[in-house]
Amino acid sequence: MLLRKGLARGLGVALCMAAWAASWTWSAPAPASTPGKLEWRSTENKVNADFENWPLCRLLETISAKTRWRVYVEPGVSRTISARFNGLTTTEALSRLLGNLNFALLPAKDGPPRLYIFLTTMQTATDLVAAPPAANHGKVIPNELIVTLKPGSKESIDDLAKRLGAKVVGRADNLHAYRLRFEDEAAAQAAQTTLAGNSDVNSVEANYSVSVPPPPELLSGAALPAFNLKPSANSGQVVVGLVDTAVQTQGTPLKDFLLTPVSVAGTDATPVTDQLNHGTSMAETILNTLAKSPDAANGTPVRILPVDVYGGSESTTTFEVAQGIQAAVNGGATIINLSLGGTGDSPLLHGLITAAHDQGIVFLAAAGNQPVTTPTYPAAYPEVIPVTAVLPDGTLASYANRGSFVTDGAPGTSIVAFQGQAYLVVGTSVSTANGSALAAYEAASSGKTGSALDALVRQILALKPGAVGP
Repeated sequence: MLLRKGLARGLGVALCMAAWAASWTWSAPAPASTPGKLEWRSTENKVNADFENWPLCRLLETISAKTRWRVYVEPGVSRTISARFNGLTTTEALSRLLGNLNFALLPAKDGPPRLYIFLTTMQTATDLVAAPPAANHGKVIPNELIVTLKPGSKESIDDLAKRLGAKVVGRADNLHAYRLRFEDEAAAQAAQTTLAGNSDVNSVEANYSVSVPPPPELLSGAALPAFNLKPSANSGQVVVGLVDTAVQTQGTPLKDFLLTPVSVAGTDATPVTDQLNHGTSMAETILNTLAKSPDAANGTPVRILPVDVYGGSESTTTFEVAQGIQAAVNGGATIINLSLGGTGDSPLLHGLITAAHDQGIVFLAAAGNQPVTTPTYPAAYPEVIPVTAVLPDGTLASYANRGSFVTDGAPGTSIVAFQGQAYLVVGTSVSTANGSALAAYEAASSGKTGSALDALVRQILALKPGAVGP
């Protein structure tokens, strides 16, 4: 256990992510604070720092990202911090960084260590700093291929699969695209070589896994977020297609805002469970943000079309995501929220998004929860608005992708209600849902659609110069 008493009481107003996100409306991110760096080499017990004028919330969020600790701070504590040092131990670094604040670093049996920052007693440190979620990586499914046939092909997909020794495990007949599964990777590679010369085949590509984003976290004892939004008349409805896990209605305020759910995963699209689904938290985030709009008292014509592409599994594939997008378009969605992503670049998915975008559909997707510069798909496709997580000072969250494709940002934290309890949701998934709420509001209030709406949303959410932080 590491415990240290400070010398004086701190003053200020809480600025941590959850509180800021709860009050976020329609303004663009604030100008960025001074960039800098914080290196935390836990295995060597060495810490280096070189930064100026960081808000406390940014410092604590960065420490959480570097160490994976769970960080709690006393409500109402804030300050601006500057530091420059090299080679300090963990204890020395925390003392230097936190100044006259008290802190305690305690081991935990059920997870990572917990760091508490407080004025008087540790029990007052109750606000959880947004812990960055673990990164999800898309992986090639080694024994599968996605085969797209040309319209009017002479050989059916069933005959083709039988000849190749494969099973058809997914069908998108309207796209002429099919998911084939082979006995092993060698068989899939051999089939790909064979199909390269087939005049009936339009394309052959790998199928990639897409993991469910990190689950929401229960905030024990926290107050439920206020929700006063009401649905307005159906005329002029704006439909947001939520391509995600299934969306629950029991124990949530969502029922009156949801259209009939669709599932492309072959299972019930509206499960009732005791665990909050990612899709449910994204739907609530969209509505919570709409509830902060200037004319929310009049109700909203926005409706959410839930499209389940996971079916209760921990991962889906780019094939199902493509099917989900097509289902959302067919269901009347003009804005499509993709709070998911991976490293797999799928020509099928890109082609479908391009065609829908050309028809006036606006796409928003998560930039990715890993501080790298490699692209995340579908966010990296130029037809998609890539939304990352930004801190109150306008800089990127420490866990967010910082590649050249990342151009837009919104708060990466949301507090939602489920079964009478409050949950904290963190990541670029949340940022995407906040961006989709903005797009839906602008569509409903201004009547803008298609390219005009796309351009407006990109302008409002555009990252400020110098937004990339440590």
